[in-house]
Amino acid sequence: MSKLDKEALESLDSMRELMDNADCLISQEQVERALDRMAAAISKDLGDKLPVFYCVMNGGLITTGHLLTRLGFPLEVDYLHATRYRNELRGGELFWRVSPEIPMAGRHVVIVDDILDEGSTLAAILAYCKEAQAASVTTAVLVDKQHDRKAVPGLKADYCSLEVADRYVFGFGMDYKGYWRNAPGIFAPKGM
Repeated sequence: MSKLDKEALESLDSMRELMDNADCLISQEQVERALDRMAAAISKDLGDKLPVFYCVMNGGLITTGHLLTRLGFPLEVDYLHATRYRNELRGGELFWRVSPEIPMAGRHVVIVDDILDEGSTLAAILAYCKEAQAASVTTAVLVDKQHDRKAVPGLKADYCSLEVADRYVFGFGMDYKGYWRNAPGIFAPKGM
């Protein structure tokens, strides 16, 4: 067995162990109900506006996919990729990987992401949208982490149906060292 194969096997074992011992904070069913509530509110507010939804990659991918299938009105979809984590457990400097292709000027913009933690990434994206002269900008995040370290005091998502304690969380788009975005619910590693 090569060194690379051995490292991959050790990583696989550690990721399985992490999941086997993780605390489930929010079940798949609770996530589904939260997305239903979010979709109803967005439909009421933006259903007649021909909005453009921008998925914040990679975390927002799963939330965006599940949310969009619940919206019964015409909309456009694009993505952007701005990150502070880059597979680390703590955020660093904002890094723009991909800017959106659909112009924002004069459009009703909805930014969709997985979590509002400290909000530095979201605040930078909102500034970008305003600079791009969007007609309106709203935010939809699956989870708001409860603490007092927000990058902008009082920062809240316009649409959010779930809150979690101040723990490291993964699942439904959020990752642990790049893994477990696909976990069916919101989890926290034991002791974190």
